Amino acid sequence: FLHSMEQGGWDLSKVDTEKLKESKATLVFGQMNEPPGARARVALSGLTVAEYFRDGDGEGAGKDILFFVDNIFRFTQAGSEVSALLGRMPSAVGYQPTLATEMGLMQERITSTKRGSITSVQAVYVPADDLTDPAPATTFAHLDATTVLSRKIAELGIYPAVDPLDSTSRILSPTVLGDEHYNTAQRVKETLQRYKELQDIIAILGMDELSEEDKLVVSRARRVQRFLSQPFHVAEQFTGLKGVLVDIKDTIKGFNMIMDGEVDEYPEAAFNLVGSIEEAIEKGKKLLSEAN
Repeated sequence: FLHSMEQGGWDLSKVDTEKLKESKATLVFGQMNEPPGARARVALSGLTVAEYFRDGDGEGAGKDILFFVDNIFRFTQAGSEVSALLGRMPSAVGYQPTLATEMGLMQERITSTKRGSITSVQAVYVPADDLTDPAPATTFAHLDATTVLSRKIAELGIYPAVDPLDSTSRILSPTVLGDEHYNTAQRVKETLQRYKELQDIIAILGMDELSEEDKLVVSRARRVQRFLSQPFHVAEQFTGLKGVLVDIKDTIKGFNMIMDGEVDEYPEAAFNLVGSIEEAIEKGKKLLSEAN
C-alpha cells in the first residue's frame, strides 16, 4: 500500500510510514488509460496476491482474505477488447466468444482451502440496467448473493436503494434461516411483487379502480418499501440522521407487524429511514399529532 502511494506521487509528509507498513491492504490497479491486455490481467494478478496471503508461507496457517473487485465488468470489457484485437468472431451483444470460460477461470479460483479462505465482494456494472446482458448474467452465475441497486427506488428517497425483487441469495432457505425468517421474507416479496403488478393499473386508472384487497396490498407494500430503508452510520454527516443497527429478530418482527396490518394507521413517511418498528410507531404518532 505504501509503495502504491509513493508511486502515485501522494504527499506523505503527514503519514506515519511506520504504521503504514503494518497495513494489511494490497491494491492492484488497472485504470482505463491502460492497454486492454494489461487491464485484462489485473483481476487475475489481484487474485494471485489474495491466494498467496490465503495459503500463507507454507510453514504456518494462511489467512482469511477479503477480495474486493471494483469493477468486475471492466474485466469483461478488457477481454472483449483483446478479443476484437485478435480478430475473433464476437458472440451475443458483441462480447468475446470466450466470455463464460474467462469468467469461470477467474471466479472459480475464489475458494477456501484448509489453510485459509477468500471472500469476494464485487461491484458489477449493468449496461443499460439490463440484468440479462451477457456480462452481468455470466458474473451472477458465480455469486452466492447479489444486491441490486435501483434508480427507481433511489428516486423515492429510499436508501439504501436496494431492489428486493431483483436481489438474490442462496442462503434464503428455511434450512439456513429458519421458518419464521424465510416465511416473512417470502410474504414481503409476494406483497412487493403484487404491488409491482398493480402499478400500471394505478398509473392509468388510479387507486380508486382497485379492489379493497388490492388497496390494502398497495398500502402495506408502500410501508414495507420504506421500512426496508435504514440510516447508515457512514451517511450521518450527509443525512443528519444517526446510524442504526437493528437486530434481525426485531427486523422480522417489524415486517410481520406491517404485513399483519398492526400499523396501518400510521402514515407511510413514518417508516422511512428508521430502525426498529417501535421507532416507526413513535415517528408515526408524532406525524399524526403534527397533522392534527
